[in-house]
Amino acid sequence: MRADPDFPPRPFTPSVPNIRARRPARSLTDKLQAALLTLADGHGAIARHVERSWASVTFAGTRHTLDIVYSSAQAIAGGERLLAALPDHEFTIPGQLVADATVVEAQHTLLPEARLAVTVELLLLEES
Repeated sequence: MRADPDFPPRPFTPSVPNIRARRPARSLTDKLQAALLTLADGHGAIARHVERSWASVTFAGTRHTLDIVYSSAQAIAGGERLLAALPDHEFTIPGQLVADATVVEAQHTLLPEARLAVTVELLLLEES
């Protein structure tokens, strides 16, 4: 008896063109949030983000207020790094200049669980 080269049958594999999946474009909000979380070593959760238009005679931009929560010892350490670095940090957000970055409030809580809640405000100006 001769061996059949097509037995057992091979699974059907459809030919799929090599098309790179497109990612949705990241918004300014996404980029700013990612930059802030990176500054805290990837820790923290954005609890609230408010964006308001801002303009002066010579500049236009947006003012962002963010509440960020850190809820584990490791996350709190990341949040403390953000607090220390934020005022002098040089952000690289394409098309934007971070003109001001301020810690508005930082609240440590130990009980019932360790937690750090931070409110930051940033002024982003459109680069021309």
